[in-house]
Amino acid sequence: MKRLQELLYGLHPFLLSSIAGALTVAQIVLALFFRRPDPEVLKWAGWVCWWASAIFGWLPIFTFRRKGGISKGKSFVNTTRLVETGIYAIARHPQMGTAWLFICISLMLLTNRWASVALGLPAMVLVYLDLLQADRRLVDKFGAAYERYMERVPRVNFVAGIIRLVRQRKTQPIARGVNGDILQ
Repeated sequence: MKRLQELLYGLHPFLLSSIAGALTVAQIVLALFFRRPDPEVLKWAGWVCWWASAIFGWLPIFTFRRKGGISKGKSFVNTTRLVETGIYAIARHPQMGTAWLFICISLMLLTNRWASVALGLPAMVLVYLDLLQADRRLVDKFGAAYERYMERVPRVNFVAGIIRLVRQRKTQPIARGVNGDILQ
């Protein structure tokens, strides 16, 4: 595992996501031109995953703008504060992780073709490996606070994140600061 991490951290920061992006675009092209509408259950499951990806893709934009300490006129990705609330209380990487994985799954289901699976699975692996790099960059940016956050919140598994959050709220009230951030 240590050797894999060293290899990943030595790669260009955007290499894995760029390759995954090209594979996902190929999946989208395949979905636009070569869909098989049957069976109906796959189509419905594909659309559910597509809409879930939209939720996980858009919510971080609003959350970061509201709580990320972004300077006026800057992009939502230019956060100056670690955000641990909202969608970020259930998944550390909702946009570049959970949403992207949902997109790949939805395209596999909607196209119902092996070629889409052959493109989507490697894209999903590359996205996940890219998230390992992202966690390291975020530890460098936010330090020990991000390491504690990593211990509490799953990388992309939003189901585990929701279960953890529900259990936490049942056992202890969450102390919040003036701006709504969770106090440690």
